[in-house]
Amino acid sequence: MAFHALSLAISLLATVAQPAPQTGAPPAPPTARYCLRVDPVTGSKIETIRCETRDAWASMEVDVDREWASWGVRVLT
Repeated sequence: MAFHALSLAISLLATVAQPAPQTGAPPAPPTARYCLRVDPVTGSKIETIRCETRDAWASMEVDVDREWASWGVRVLT
């Protein structure tokens, strides 16, 4: 019985400790650069990260808020 109580307590702590998923890119000043993972060069296995401003991403038809959850890495201010 003690094992079940301990197991329940640990599982409750684990669910409480997890942060809520972020729905969009974090807010930042207009000059901030948002870094996203992009497809690597053909034949390479090295992860490629590209940092651009929101306006630059928008000019490439990339919605930073929509892509952030899957491909976001960091924001440089």
